[in-house]
Amino acid sequence: MYFRQILHPDLGCASYFIADQGEAAVVDPKWEIDEYLAAAADAGAEIRHVLETHNHADHVSGRRRLAAATGAAIHAPDGSGDNGREQRGVVRLGRVELVEVASPGHRPEHVAYLVREQGTDRALLSGDSLLVGDVARPDLAVDAAEGAEALWHTLRRLAALEDEVELWPGHVGGSLCASRAASSATSSTIGQERRVNLLLTLGDPAAFAAELTCSVPARPPNVERVVALNVEGAADPGPVPELDPRALGTILDDGVCVLDLRDPEDFDAGHLDGSVNLPGDGRGLGTRAGWAAGAGEPIVLVAPSLEAGCRSVELLRAAGVWNLAGVSVADPSAWREAELVVRTVDALSPDRVLPRIEDGSVELLDVRDLAEWNEGHLAASQSLPLSQLGDGRVRAAAVEAPVAVVCASGVRAALAASILRRRGCDPVWRVSGGVEELARLGAPMIGGAEARRGE
Repeated sequence: MYFRQILHPDLGCASYFIADQGEAAVVDPKWEIDEYLAAAADAGAEIRHVLETHNHADHVSGRRRLAAATGAAIHAPDGSGDNGREQRGVVRLGRVELVEVASPGHRPEHVAYLVREQGTDRALLSGDSLLVGDVARPDLAVDAAEGAEALWHTLRRLAALEDEVELWPGHVGGSLCASRAASSATSSTIGQERRVNLLLTLGDPAAFAAELTCSVPARPPNVERVVALNVEGAADPGPVPELDPRALGTILDDGVCVLDLRDPEDFDAGHLDGSVNLPGDGRGLGTRAGWAAGAGEPIVLVAPSLEAGCRSVELLRAAGVWNLAGVSVADPSAWREAELVVRTVDALSPDRVLPRIEDGSVELLDVRDLAEWNEGHLAASQSLPLSQLGDGRVRAAAVEAPVAVVCASGVRAALAASILRRRGCDPVWRVSGGVEELARLGAPMIGGAEARRGE
């Protein structure tokens, strides 16, 4: 058997390529399909089947793209437009069987796949049910308590498998579909999870539901849009137009959200008035774009190169951000020649912002996640997680200037500061360092000596 896990690092998603005796299947394909085609060539196999564990809420499936490229049969969840239910139950690949296991909880239609080789259970492709060190969140399709009850029964069945059965989840660390914080490990075994996974050790369904629902993570943006695309089966929407400065000026007059993908330092040195800084080399690009732009608002990408812009188009589409009106290469000199309004802004280093915090001349806004805030935060700061900030047109919370925005390393701070400026808040500075640096300089902390590291 040829078995390969294929990750989508930006979203924390995992998919699987399995082949035997010249026949292959892909489970939970991501939007970009080239890696599956390459794996098929490596394995000397034809992709005959494309399977989904459920209708994903955080990323767009590439199943229709992959089926169109290979002629594979689609085995979609119940309720999907291209449902292949009559072909489901057991999928055979040479000496390997993929056995469907009903596993509701994360979503009602959810199934897992047991990989059985010559009659022996080898691995469980658990989708978004049992994760490494965690379980899936229960609130994206039904009431959280209802989802938790269904997930309790699912986990009892999955945990009854033999100790040596390998666990290969549909999400890894960093995913918004995890209930707490899935491990950065990408696989485990059923025996290992029974021993160390806290949520599997809770023997009472009420205690399990209470633990699972007491602190639900931020809801992924565009959930309804992503699920709708996946239920129907997303087709390729085609290329995004390239915009020169003149065309860029025209489309700006029509009202769009400009997402500038450059590093914060380059953005600060010269950017289009009203644009939002979403550094393209950070993790979670698609998710953060969904938080930064208004629902359905046309988006133009400004990138350091055309190649980088096109790559970001695919990452954004994978997260359900399909309202892309164009991509343009950053060129402040050309923008000025085209009479576009170019702005510059300053950042504050930790040593420069600390005296302003101490004398009360600036409000410090912490945009890290609530879990990070609870682990330790600066006494002088107020919490407004990036997921709750709202886009540049709609005010989600009262924020009064002057404001300095801080996170763990400066990436989220750059995005949040630019959103606030687009909203009309001025002056707003991003803190070029993070909470941990301010703590080392002597800023008083609450809840811990230093903050968690991260982006």
